[in-house]
Amino acid sequence: MTLEEIHAFIDVESDFNFEEIGDSGSESGSVDSEVEDAFAEGMDVLLDFAEPSAPLPRSLTSSDPLEGTSATAPPVRPPASPPIATPGTSATGPSASTSAPQHRARGPAPAPASTPCPPAARCSARCGKRPVPASTPCPPAARRDKRPAPPSTPCPPTAKRGARHGKRPAQAPVESDPPVDMWHDADWEDVEPPPFKFCPKRTPGPQVDSHLDYRPSDLFQLFFSKEVMHTLCRNTNLYAARKCAEGRKRQWKDVSAEEMFRFLSIVVYHGLLRTSTARDLWRKDPLHREPFPVSVMPGYRFEAIMAYLHMSDPAADAANDQLRGQAGFDGLCRLKPLQDQILAACKAYFHPRQHISVDERMVASKARISMKQYMKDKPTKWGYKLFVLADSSNGYTCNFTVYEGKAKAPSGQGLSFDAVVDLLHVPSLGSGYMVYVDNFYTSSKLFLHLHGLGYGACGTVRENRIGFPRTKENALPTAATRGEMRWIRDGPLLFVKWRDSRDVTMCSTIHKVYGGQTIQRRVKDKRAGTWSTQHIPVPEPVRAYNKYMGGVDLSDFSVTQKMRRWYMKLFLHFVDIAVVNSFILHKEMALARNENPLPQKGYRELLCLELSEFAEPQPCPPAETSGEAATPAEATGEASSSNQEEEGPTGCFPVTVGEIKNLKVFKYKSFQMKLEFLSA
Repeated sequence: MTLEEIHAFIDVESDFNFEEIGDSGSESGSVDSEVEDAFAEGMDVLLDFAEPSAPLPRSLTSSDPLEGTSATAPPVRPPASPPIATPGTSATGPSASTSAPQHRARGPAPAPASTPCPPAARCSARCGKRPVPASTPCPPAARRDKRPAPPSTPCPPTAKRGARHGKRPAQAPVESDPPVDMWHDADWEDVEPPPFKFCPKRTPGPQVDSHLDYRPSDLFQLFFSKEVMHTLCRNTNLYAARKCAEGRKRQWKDVSAEEMFRFLSIVVYHGLLRTSTARDLWRKDPLHREPFPVSVMPGYRFEAIMAYLHMSDPAADAANDQLRGQAGFDGLCRLKPLQDQILAACKAYFHPRQHISVDERMVASKARISMKQYMKDKPTKWGYKLFVLADSSNGYTCNFTVYEGKAKAPSGQGLSFDAVVDLLHVPSLGSGYMVYVDNFYTSSKLFLHLHGLGYGACGTVRENRIGFPRTKENALPTAATRGEMRWIRDGPLLFVKWRDSRDVTMCSTIHKVYGGQTIQRRVKDKRAGTWSTQHIPVPEPVRAYNKYMGGVDLSDFSVTQKMRRWYMKLFLHFVDIAVVNSFILHKEMALARNENPLPQKGYRELLCLELSEFAEPQPCPPAETSGEAATPAEATGEASSSNQEEEGPTGCFPVTVGEIKNLKVFKYKSFQMKLEFLSA
């Protein structure tokens, strides 16, 4: 390239002015930043990049310094030589002054000062990348993602995250549908689930003739019928005969159905009186003298029946004992005959209403047997566990199972799941029932299963159960006040947290979260030290649970005494189930006729009197009494040599015969007085 071509290129491509360069080499014009970096590193741009092996920077190879987008690079400029002055010309061109100082031009032509290169373009130029045009500056997201979004439509945060990972951004939730990944307070409106259609198999209520007048003994015999008493007496006599053949010294006489009813009357009476032992009922001292048991049955006969009472066939028991440890062994073999008959009567004579409850019931016992369970939250902590299905309106026992310590045929869903499903026999009950359970049974799997069967469910739930929401967003705070609540709905399942004196956690498939109901609570003002009554909001599941749960533990008159045989405790509980269920039938029929029913205690007292009247008491051996005519010795004033009025009859506990005769009159008078008192 000739000197003229160099001068022409400088005049056209740059506004560089050699006259503005001082002796120190500083420039007042605009110089490309890459040239400055090269000088800072001790390189001469023209000399170092003029070598064939060293490529020029992109800013120097562009044909258009304003745009910097051409792919064709201009020829490499040679190092500038000292200008040669000619007549009428100067080193800087025809228009340059002759007196201007002559300097060597170092470095490439700088970019025009009016269009500086943006920072991103300079960075791209250093890295050998194509710079972005200066007219469209890059947004911060474009520098980071290398794919700039249009300035007119900025990406939302969810779209940016999705764009980075190559996923479609999630759509924003609709305002009317609460999200399922956070807790909501009472201000969010919940949708009440559609109710199930109630279709019972029979008309709910007592399944007896309501036009007849039933006495307590008649209702009790619905459960302990003649067939039940016949089976009980036959197995008892067989068991007593076997024990006597083995060398048992206690004498035995076969028991009859009438005598067994009298025996049951004393059992019910013992539940009312609750002495430490049954023998105390026949004591003659003034502190323990009880007239009723002596008038019904001698004490030794009651103890003999209690010792030999048996519910199953002894031959079947012996065959079952041979299978102990094998698959065909039945741990409840000694209970099955009476248990099956009581269960059939419970299902036959009453059909539950729509609200039912499932809970455990404990039969107190400390027998050394594997069936014994321990429940720390129950009033009776040690004993046999029964899973009970009861009507929530009155506590009628509709169905029950005795827990043996493990399930016979587990379904793999858990003990609580199997216990509820086994009690709810859908073909005999119908559909549309609402089941209330406690936190031992409540689980998402059980509630969804019942929902598929057409059954609603509600109950307290443990937060560590599978299916409970794990999110902590907007959860119930620690400093929440009484009445605050949080809820989440996941399909048909509603989870509710409510603050009372402590946190209450519920799950339901039949309620909405809040219906505007309130309850009263006494709250203490910590500053003033006074108590006041406040109305706090209560969720619908909590209100319904408190109303319909708790009918299982209704009986308070069960017999509690020590037994040598473990199954005798359950026999006494079966008697108690029959008494309570017969009382509920009496109460339901009395209310249907707009009559006042007897209280349970009065019902049990009247039942004892009626059961004792099935036959006359067994006569004792003859003995002299003080109420009979005086003997000739007494008429003459001589003392009687045989003071038999002070001695008790042979074979009975120490009670005088004169007291027994007087008690007969007292018995009938007491019966009449009791009827007048109850009818008043």
